[in-house]
Amino acid sequence: MKKNQQTKKRKKIVYDLICCKEYQPMRAKELAILLQVPAGKREELHKVLDMLLEEGKITINKRGRYEAVRTLPEDQEKRRKDRQKQENKKEKKEKKEGKNRKKKDRYLTGTFIAHPRGFGFVELPEEEGEDVFIPEEETGGAFHGDQVQILLKKEERPGKRREGRVVKILERGMEEIVGTFQESSGFGFVVPDNQRFLRDIFIQKENFLGARDQDKVVVRIRDYGTSKRSPEGKIVEVLGSPGEKGIDVLSVARSCGLPMEFPERVLNQAEKIRETLNEGDFYGRLDLRDVTMVTIDGEDAKDLDDAVSLTKEGNLFHLGVHIADVSNYVQYSSALDREALKRGTSVYLVDRVIPMLPKKLSNGICSLNAGEDRLALSCLMDIDEKGRVVSHGIAETVIHVNERMTYTNVKKILKKEDPEVTRRYQELVPMFFQMEELSALLRKRRKKRGAIDFDFPETKVELDENGKPVRIYPYEQNVATRIIEDFMLAANETVAQEYAQAEIPFVYRTHENPDMEKMEPVLELVHKAGVKVKKSKEEIQPKEIQKILKELEGTGSEPFFSRLILRSMKQAKYTTQCTGHFGLAARYYCHFTSPIRRYPDLQIHRIIKENLRGKMTEAKIRHYEDILDQVALQSSTMERRAQEAERETVKMKKAEYMESHIGEVFEGAISGVTDWGFYVELPNTVEGLVHVNSLTDDYYIYDPSRYTLTGEKKKRSFSMGQKVTVRVSEADPTERSVDFVLAE
Repeated sequence: MKKNQQTKKRKKIVYDLICCKEYQPMRAKELAILLQVPAGKREELHKVLDMLLEEGKITINKRGRYEAVRTLPEDQEKRRKDRQKQENKKEKKEKKEGKNRKKKDRYLTGTFIAHPRGFGFVELPEEEGEDVFIPEEETGGAFHGDQVQILLKKEERPGKRREGRVVKILERGMEEIVGTFQESSGFGFVVPDNQRFLRDIFIQKENFLGARDQDKVVVRIRDYGTSKRSPEGKIVEVLGSPGEKGIDVLSVARSCGLPMEFPERVLNQAEKIRETLNEGDFYGRLDLRDVTMVTIDGEDAKDLDDAVSLTKEGNLFHLGVHIADVSNYVQYSSALDREALKRGTSVYLVDRVIPMLPKKLSNGICSLNAGEDRLALSCLMDIDEKGRVVSHGIAETVIHVNERMTYTNVKKILKKEDPEVTRRYQELVPMFFQMEELSALLRKRRKKRGAIDFDFPETKVELDENGKPVRIYPYEQNVATRIIEDFMLAANETVAQEYAQAEIPFVYRTHENPDMEKMEPVLELVHKAGVKVKKSKEEIQPKEIQKILKELEGTGSEPFFSRLILRSMKQAKYTTQCTGHFGLAARYYCHFTSPIRRYPDLQIHRIIKENLRGKMTEAKIRHYEDILDQVALQSSTMERRAQEAERETVKMKKAEYMESHIGEVFEGAISGVTDWGFYVELPNTVEGLVHVNSLTDDYYIYDPSRYTLTGEKKKRSFSMGQKVTVRVSEADPTERSVDFVLAE
């Protein structure tokens, strides 16, 4: 009785708030904050909201926010009362029988992620838990990327993924689709490139826009159709023929929703920015033009946003990390700034770069070009012989880069591989050896605290003048790339620590502890492989993962287990709360060093400069508190989109490369085992599938606990890391797939 009264009271409080004239529609999290509901009791708020939804008193709008239903039709009210009567009867019956009351239906909102096989998942906000599985028959007409409302099924089994059905589509996620136009008599269809968009789009003849059969096009959806009727759309852009140079990569970029051109107003604003500095630009800045410093980048890099300097005094290193002062040219809320936030990051595809800022800035006045004065934001650190930052300062500076170095040439100097290169840069050689020494100290210190280094080689794809792949190979880190990585990490940690301790609004780069439900099966598998695993009952420490990777080092199964462990960990993201970085075993971390190509770096530069200038007023603090959550969310979202586009273009070019090698034999290692076959990775990083149907010598049984396929009669087994010889049987750039058959 007491509990019922308490529930009624809570319902009244919540409902009265939502009905209030001053109330603006809010999400559950925002309501919880307003009502001062502690994090541990927010489940009760969800229950109250669910009750009000069932009673028809409130609804969820297309943005996923709760608002009041102003009128209740008579029949709806009757149904509500009937439901309430039935629920009361049911509750009394359960109490009488001594049973616990079952959980009420729970409505949730999230993003629908379609699977090519027809089913899907709904990604939920973090506070709502892991994704919910949606069977094919329960998708409710939702397409990939849609914002949906779902109803959780009541039967929840421990250890099993939650299941639900889509009850309402709140907002369509994909308005434009990239695909291949197929012309028919008097009409046409667009077959989407994105395999998650499961239906072809009908095009009336008047909406062809001059597209020819098999052209790559962009179609805008006008009608999403029904279960019995195809979606209908209008072609808004003809990208070109699939065989034309760069059309394949362009199609992927457009399919991922990446903006290819800057708006005219943004370009006009960029054009007005001066290309040189004058003495007035140096006012109030620390002049470091006499300090010897260099940039170290890849040969083809044009947007140089970081320079480094280093001297040594006894056992103390004086390290300077000097970052382009992009915020001096990109003012808050300007057209340039709004476009940069929209893009979030530069995107590095196999044949082009889609920059966050126009080239006038990124390759011009903001780039730390050798021999030119440039404005910078510098993190100046004193580091002892144990790799500890014992003191530091952050300052607005003016700098002058002495040399534009490449990773290749610095490596040649340090490894004494090329006397000619050493002679050319002889004045800088002592500094490079000091950099190598400091880099080793910083890396040793990180390793000691437990930082995890997966060290996967990147794939390098070389294209000819027609955009065709001619060479694919792994791009390994060398001593020079590690130097820059270590110095940037040191600066990022130092800056994050200062602002976290100052409790000034900021954007951090965070990496949460792994979900042990996902990690436990992986650790069990590692244990079965003979690797000792230590962990506490509830969590695992970075140092333990580091030890596991160390024990696996050099074994055939190392790549597989490394990827498996990585996939079981959470994805790093941008947040306004400094919750630490699990992978780096760092308490404080942010992105400070790349404002030309990452928006969070640009944003925190503004905050740092406001603080340095003594302008971090209460009004400024409130301003940043208001905007930074959205900045962090947008940056994380666009980062994932960029990563998807980069990954898909590389996979496409790998498949295209292997097309010209069909029938050829290669040595490789098994990189994954499933019930439909096993994957083989070649030394050039290309991965392909040996389908179980091609294993005709026996009937093979999959063991998910050991990731093996074993023949029922002959007992031949395929397992992780095993060396095999394969023949290329098929390669499909459109599907981004490569198929092998055993050549043994």
